Amino acid sequence: MPTSERLWRRRTGIEPARPGDPAASILKIVRATRHLPASVEECMTDVDTAPERPRLTGFARGGGCACKIPPGELDTLLATVSGRVTPVRRPAAELLVGLEGGGDDAAVVRLDAERAVVTTADFFTPVVDDPYDWGRIAAANALSDVYAMGGVPLSAVNLLGWPRELLPLDLAGEVLRGGVDTAHSAGCHVAGGHSVDDPEPRYGMSVVGVVHPDRMLRVDAAEAGLPLTLTKPLGIGVLNSRHKATGTVFPEAVATMTALNAAASAAAVEAGIRAATDVTGFGLLGHLYKLVRASGLTAVVDSAAVPYLADARPAAEAGYVSGGTRRNLDWVSPHVEFGTVGELDRLLLADAQTSGGLLLAGELPGHPVIGELVPRGEHAVVVR
Repeated sequence: MPTSERLWRRRTGIEPARPGDPAASILKIVRATRHLPASVEECMTDVDTAPERPRLTGFARGGGCACKIPPGELDTLLATVSGRVTPVRRPAAELLVGLEGGGDDAAVVRLDAERAVVTTADFFTPVVDDPYDWGRIAAANALSDVYAMGGVPLSAVNLLGWPRELLPLDLAGEVLRGGVDTAHSAGCHVAGGHSVDDPEPRYGMSVVGVVHPDRMLRVDAAEAGLPLTLTKPLGIGVLNSRHKATGTVFPEAVATMTALNAAASAAAVEAGIRAATDVTGFGLLGHLYKLVRASGLTAVVDSAAVPYLADARPAAEAGYVSGGTRRNLDWVSPHVEFGTVGELDRLLLADAQTSGGLLLAGELPGHPVIGELVPRGEHAVVVR
């Protein structure tokens, strides 16, 4: 048994899966393939000949935004906390968006009539094996919270947890480099951060941005009669699950996760859109439910209009569905009328995304309209 595997077992208590189990995280060395494998055996053929480089996804129980605390449990947790905290004494600034907003992507505090500060933090375990790509994805995901509020990121600090006895620090350096490169491409400074010795690798950022108080995007500002626009395709979650299980690399998924939501956010604000969220760990249905719940509306979704990555449906059909996605569907199902929509499509609509697109209450040229908002009916969401 490799030394890294023995240490992993001792420190986490998690038993690594044995080769031959296609749906588990196998702690082994593989060369990632760029085609869909015909079998698990095909994924294993290069184990002995590949250059030694640990698979980062094998060092985490979950991956990306699929490792979030389930939405129902999170609602309960926040409800128990919100009624028991001490009120702010002599606040230095006015809080415009907080927990009471219904689940926005960041907090917003007013500075003056034309400026407000946006603050957020986001981090997760490895969603891909390439450390540089993981850093890029994690940074894009953290920056997205600012874009989802209609803001512009100004500065960020790194948040890093690293199992230093298991993984070399040069891999952590690649993760940080990917994050910094992505933040810099967004015009966002990165100045330091915080790190801890952690049984599982984790990385993300705390980001500060700025937004005009009267031009924010928020979840409780949607209105009936507006179309729903989605700016990135779904399917990231099932492809990440397949990557974790087999080592197969999906370049389209990586490109989607590393793409910034900056242009879509700016265009939405310019178009006068005022309600939005980004689609991440709770899936399209989960984040849409939070938006219509906060706005007191019902969303009607045209399932045939929802875009997917090319390899997403085959991955879902093959069973590469994360526990996070299934928990999303369990949580949202009581609030959704699915009609004749089948189980596979329901799972894809609840697929836990990492660094997904923006879901906008309004039309944005160049992006698909996937439904509309109507006055509140019996169900919060109707899928046709």
